[in-house]
Amino acid sequence: MKISVIGSGYVGSVTAACFAEVGHGVVCVDIDKKKMDQINAGIPPIYEEGLGELLQKHAGKNLTATTDYESAIMKTDISFICVGTPSSEDGDIDLSIVRAATASIGAVLAKKEGYHVVVVKSTVVPETTEKFVLPILEQTSGKVAGKDFGVAMNPEFLREGKAVYDFIHPDKIVVGAIDQKSGDLVSELYRTFKCEVTRTNPSTAEMIKYANNSLLATKISFVNEIGNICKKLKIDTYDVMTAVGKDSRISPRFLNSGAGFGGSCFPKDVKALIGKAKEIGYSPVLLESVIDVNEKQPILMTEILQRKAGNIADKKIAVLGLAFKNETDDIRESRAIPVIAELLRLGAKVSAYDPMAIENMKRIFPTIEYSDKAKDALESADACLIMTEWEEFKQLDSEFEAMKEKIVIDGRRVIKAKNIDYEGLCW
Repeated sequence: MKISVIGSGYVGSVTAACFAEVGHGVVCVDIDKKKMDQINAGIPPIYEEGLGELLQKHAGKNLTATTDYESAIMKTDISFICVGTPSSEDGDIDLSIVRAATASIGAVLAKKEGYHVVVVKSTVVPETTEKFVLPILEQTSGKVAGKDFGVAMNPEFLREGKAVYDFIHPDKIVVGAIDQKSGDLVSELYRTFKCEVTRTNPSTAEMIKYANNSLLATKISFVNEIGNICKKLKIDTYDVMTAVGKDSRISPRFLNSGAGFGGSCFPKDVKALIGKAKEIGYSPVLLESVIDVNEKQPILMTEILQRKAGNIADKKIAVLGLAFKNETDDIRESRAIPVIAELLRLGAKVSAYDPMAIENMKRIFPTIEYSDKAKDALESADACLIMTEWEEFKQLDSEFEAMKEKIVIDGRRVIKAKNIDYEGLCW
């Protein structure tokens, strides 16, 4: 089938490349001409494992990119909205980019003959597809949904760093459509996938996405809460959770205590669901606690630091790990951000290193010292905080010898070196 993908960020670029890989004709659409030129040249606009190889394989063949909405939509049968849905200042979802993309699609549909399906893949709160996207499409196109064009919601369940793999090998595929025809056409895109397609209505599909991410976030905050209690009792929380994870009802995934969750999904999605719940008159106490625990967790790192190192004003503190997780350069909601901010507030001199995320973090903290190697960041440092579980950090050992004081506080349980003053965040 012929697909247009609106938005070339994390979800859009992966969606486009993976649909091309399974044989569909794909046109990427974005207002950013630089990104479109990159994709046409086979260069990924973001870092994601395997994405570059797919773009090089399909760019200029069954995958093209353009800034022209009209040409893309006129030539395709299905359009995926994959634009960003950031949080507003109060935590609610910001739909301004979705609104703009939807209106642009509708304007083209006004001129197009034949049935076209518009699919929301951006993460949006329940009722958005039917009560926000659909009316805009009808208004701007002058046509009737379900008769002249179709509408569906098809959430993504992708892990950053493993998004290409997850798209091609999904645990679940969810298609929420306003009618049978729309659902059938979207489901057909996944015909070659070895995964059952769950068919539902758009609001249920939207809720599945939020419930999915909120449950994973809840597991993380839960194990961090348990970890904080275990530390005070001098119990190794990892021993506890290793046994707990053997329960088939729980599973061992997402049971690692640490500095908390970040990224573009979990914090934003939980906050958006909290906002939606309050909008309909429900107080989501558990979800609010999930966010509360996550906000407090990284600050415990600096509290341990002050207990071990005393007043840290003018002391050099090395921060290893800036990305919100390993295998990505994404720093959105990284737990390193509040930690660095607190270190600076306390007057410390920060030396930072990350294998991939330094350039992104420079936009937030342009004045701190950045190093090209972990060893350089550790040189003459009074203490070190580990914020991301990069594989290379597990190999660090002699590098700590360069420190002035060998205080190492591990927020991810990755350090294995022995001759250091080591303390784990929750263990």
